[in-house]
Amino acid sequence: MIRELLRYLEAHQAEMRADLRRLVCEESPSDDPAALERCADVLAERASELTGGRVTVIAEAKGPHLDIVVGDDPVPPVLVLGHFDTVWPLGTIGTMPYRESDDVARGPGVFDMKSGLVQGLWAVHALTTVTGRPPPVRLFLNSDEEVGSVRSRPLIEAAARSARVVLVLEPSLDGALKTARRGGGRFTVSIRGRAAHAGLDPGAGRSAIGELARVVEYLHSLSDAARNTAVNVGVVSGGTRPNVIAAHARAEVDVRVTTPDEASRLEALIRGMRPSRDGIELDISGGFVRPPMPRTSEIGALFEQARDMAREIGIELREAAAGGGSDGNFCAALGVPVLDGLGAVGGGAHAEDEHVSLSAMPARAALVGAMVAEAGSAGARQTIS
Repeated sequence: MIRELLRYLEAHQAEMRADLRRLVCEESPSDDPAALERCADVLAERASELTGGRVTVIAEAKGPHLDIVVGDDPVPPVLVLGHFDTVWPLGTIGTMPYRESDDVARGPGVFDMKSGLVQGLWAVHALTTVTGRPPPVRLFLNSDEEVGSVRSRPLIEAAARSARVVLVLEPSLDGALKTARRGGGRFTVSIRGRAAHAGLDPGAGRSAIGELARVVEYLHSLSDAARNTAVNVGVVSGGTRPNVIAAHARAEVDVRVTTPDEASRLEALIRGMRPSRDGIELDISGGFVRPPMPRTSEIGALFEQARDMAREIGIELREAAAGGGSDGNFCAALGVPVLDGLGAVGGGAHAEDEHVSLSAMPARAALVGAMVAEAGSAGARQTIS
């Protein structure tokens, strides 16, 4: 099967490249609803043409999502996830244009993750053409992944509960598929002290910035390389003038963990912080926005299946654990097997050297198609309550 898919996709590589150019040039920053709508329109049109599926545009004020159901099964057993929002502001295409040189394509969002979207749509198209029938698969493409998927998370989880397998079109890690991901948390520590004149009456004050320094030192001490836990205070603010004891200060904190137990432990430690002296108040908000995705035996089995398929076309796949999270984390937390990193081969995510390998696109699309065919033929899993 995968060899037939690869032959078909290699014969249509020029069309895949044209789709990639069009999609990258249709900029789609997470915070621009109008741009997201334009990109969604392009995707919806092309998804309809390539998959023949029922394309539903889920309209939202901050940006639409696309729900694409292919085949006759009203509840397809395979869920494919992707996102079309990017971190790049509108107008980046003018200073960082789409361009191809030999085997490399560059441009804003080309690696994370518009190449993966093209590969996913063409995987379904190739599978339909080669087998003569549309596969039972659902593709959900959201517009807020880069900002935490707050709006789309309930929709993703609802789709995952009725899926047997979830395949994620996020880019690979130097070619490796992702079988584990760290979970991520965002916390804000707001500190209230007491203002006073720094020269005339400093003893009457309670410095929020002084407390902030203590808090930052404590939070950074929670990082633990042995546990693969990272805590970083990335943004701080506070005070009004140099001659005023600061009455307010604030810290924004990023937390990364590998297991649900570690997430619970870190959240308890952060929320358990107390002021160091009278006259200081701490307010701690936020929490974990993505649960960890540890490697399970089911995820391992999915990878082994993908590795065996890839060997048929001369590719030796590797697996890796990723430091960041994706929408696959939400699905794995529900107990659904997830295989991530099935998208682009390249690098430079969120950086000016973002790039993809054009020659790798047909093979990666063929792998996605073969995985969809295998998971779809196994039948739907029972719905998770």
